[in-house]
Amino acid sequence: MDVRAPKGTADMLPDTARAWEHLTRTAQELFARYGYEPVYTPLFEHTEVFARGIGEATDIVSKEMYTFADRAGRSLTLRPEGTASVVRAALEHTLVPQGSLAKLYYAGPMFRYERPQKGRMRQFWQIGLEALGAAEPGVDAEVIAALWRFFETVGIPADNMRLLLNSMGDDVCRPGYRATVAAYIGEHAEALCAECNRRLDTNPLRAFDCKNPACAQVMAGAPLLRDELCEPCATHYAEVKARLDALGIPYVEEPKLVRGLDYYTRTVFEVQADAGLGSQNAIGGGGRYDGLMEMFGGKPTPGLGFALGFERTLLAMEAAGATVPSPPRADVYVARVDESVAAVVFDVASALRDAGIAAELDHQARSLKAQFKQADRLGARAVVVVGPDEAAAGEATLRDMSTKEERRVALATVVDALRALLG
Repeated sequence: MDVRAPKGTADMLPDTARAWEHLTRTAQELFARYGYEPVYTPLFEHTEVFARGIGEATDIVSKEMYTFADRAGRSLTLRPEGTASVVRAALEHTLVPQGSLAKLYYAGPMFRYERPQKGRMRQFWQIGLEALGAAEPGVDAEVIAALWRFFETVGIPADNMRLLLNSMGDDVCRPGYRATVAAYIGEHAEALCAECNRRLDTNPLRAFDCKNPACAQVMAGAPLLRDELCEPCATHYAEVKARLDALGIPYVEEPKLVRGLDYYTRTVFEVQADAGLGSQNAIGGGGRYDGLMEMFGGKPTPGLGFALGFERTLLAMEAAGATVPSPPRADVYVARVDESVAAVVFDVASALRDAGIAAELDHQARSLKAQFKQADRLGARAVVVVGPDEAAAGEATLRDMSTKEERRVALATVVDALRALLG
């Protein structure tokens, strides 16, 4: 039997798991200040949720989804991203009744079949945020601010990041622009790769995303959407920038920034890290998707959101020298002198745990010296030692690991004594 994890996946061992929990706690605390609530959707959906929501012409749907049939022959897909699932849930459960606003965040694994590389896995973990029901540009600025502040809060300095900003227009101005770009691609077909040419009839704006240097050079001369925005889109974009200016959040206008998913309209954004990720340096991004709910059969409902990648964020944190808090695994270690007092030690540790104090004890018949070493490794601030003499007297020896001071306490008062010591 091959005991290795499947290619493109990784076990989240304790150090990494603590980092994931730190990031999710940070998200929960920070996003709550902005009024966002948690939502968790299934790991798999009916395939049409993603085929319709993401777009048939995208690489995700055509190449990267993990799709399978259940026993009834229904086509199901492991979720490759979170937005379509959240919008589906909002529609199913009427989370956005007429005139209301739903502010939601989520965290969990996503799945895409692609070539594994640094910071990019086939099972990867994301934290995301969605605001449904508001069309005004202030919500765009709020969502972008929440993403920027999150990265700052986990220890990535603003100087290590770059916020890219653009507008993709809407159904009024974008169709004409798509036709303009398609014509430009047709005129330069020989200089572009086969993939860019294939996108000519499906999603020509994706040619701006091509990583082929020759294609990037050709697309550098393509017409820009910012020059063709309709008046409402231009006004909306200008207001988003004004709000970010007021917040002191720096941004770089990138007219060639496009999102690969068909549902995006107007504001799109991406945060990149300057170190730790190489050329694939995006750590989070998103945008507005005002037509997605309607695509699912609901009423027209504006929306926008973002997703950030855990693996890439962790690499950016490491490059910035940010550390993940590592609290002691035990406040107190309860040590036994010999096996005869094992039951007493177990009872003391259980009483401490029931009182809300993290406690650990030996389960491997180690020597007292080895138990003290283990207490050091766990970061215990105190050690309670119980031997035959102490047990007979109904007492224990309490040692403060910082001062090395020891004193006898009654077993009946050991919880109170440790509460006082630990503060």
